[in-house]
Amino acid sequence: MIVKPRIRGFICTTAHPAGCAAHVDQQIDYVSDQGDAAGGAFGNVLVLGCSGGYGLASRIVAGFGCGAKTLGVSFEKAPTQSKTASAGWYNNKAFEARAAEQGLYAKTLDGDAFSDAMRAEVLETIKADLGQIDLVVYSLASPVRQHPKTQVLHRSSIKPLGEVLDIKTVHVEKGVVSDVALEPATTEEIADTVTVMGGEDWEYWMDALLTADLLAPNAKTVAYTYIGSELTWPIYWEGTLGKAKADLDRASAQIQQKLQPTGGDARVAVLKAIVSQASAAIPVVPLYAALLFRVMKEQGSHETCIEHIDRLFASQLQADAEMRLDEAGRIRVDDLELADQVQAEVKRRWPLVNTDNLPELGDLTGFREDFLKIFGFGIDGVDYDAEVDPQRIS
Repeated sequence: MIVKPRIRGFICTTAHPAGCAAHVDQQIDYVSDQGDAAGGAFGNVLVLGCSGGYGLASRIVAGFGCGAKTLGVSFEKAPTQSKTASAGWYNNKAFEARAAEQGLYAKTLDGDAFSDAMRAEVLETIKADLGQIDLVVYSLASPVRQHPKTQVLHRSSIKPLGEVLDIKTVHVEKGVVSDVALEPATTEEIADTVTVMGGEDWEYWMDALLTADLLAPNAKTVAYTYIGSELTWPIYWEGTLGKAKADLDRASAQIQQKLQPTGGDARVAVLKAIVSQASAAIPVVPLYAALLFRVMKEQGSHETCIEHIDRLFASQLQADAEMRLDEAGRIRVDDLELADQVQAEVKRRWPLVNTDNLPELGDLTGFREDFLKIFGFGIDGVDYDAEVDPQRIS
């Protein structure tokens, strides 16, 4: 079959097998060219949410930058003879294939990472294959979570708090800039968002690993978050998502206490804005990102997802690294995004941007290109008019 992108809202319902594999290869090649990313600090790494974005980048840096054995967990849609798989399914297969070529251990478990059943399967795999884990990367991104204790399905909401929020945004497909009115979240929606996106599940994972004695001495764990600029705070940091991220900070402190007796460390790492399925769905963020990317590219400070995570590992996660921490103890690697000269220019452009001048002030084209690359489209060297088998990556 010939696979083309099918866009519905902020979701692409198709993924290109060869394109996804080529995109993974590009990221692996970048990391391999950089050399050792973390001073050999990690032998065995568990990545929860390993199939795309920052999770996939972390697995690539751990494996091909640190030489680590990696165990990944993600929930994917498998292909059929007539339908493509999720992009993450192809990404996982491509990562495993490259790892096998270089003799690196790489196993991926496909299923609901929020479930006790998956936790049990991961624990058994670690016992059988790895012994103990040196680094746990928590990078799960899901709009829903079935709670493992109650079996209740919780759905997150991306909403402001307290009152209606009138704010500027852009329709990514049409390129139309407009004002939108966003209704505030209910008490139940806030609680559900914290349940889905907060720190409870991270705690469950770390408690399970600790109880089973599967964490090595001096083991580290890191969970990813985003804070961003004051332009995005009304819908992000000051909205339902911010409540969930505050709960992630709470969990970090709890896990830190439990790891300290063995020399371990738990941190939330604040990362830069990137294009993802999640970010494309958040009002305001695509417009902010389009302006941000244009400014950072003009100033020479823009980083891709893989470049950013490689810098995180190399500068912040080494055994002897002097971590750049904020007052809450979070690792901050969003410094380039929040640089005074970058934010000053983004804020100058924000009130000026409209549908007509967006191509001059922002980089919506680059945003769209990055979005399509998530699904394996627009990758150099891939023939998108060729027939492909949706059940194979090559």
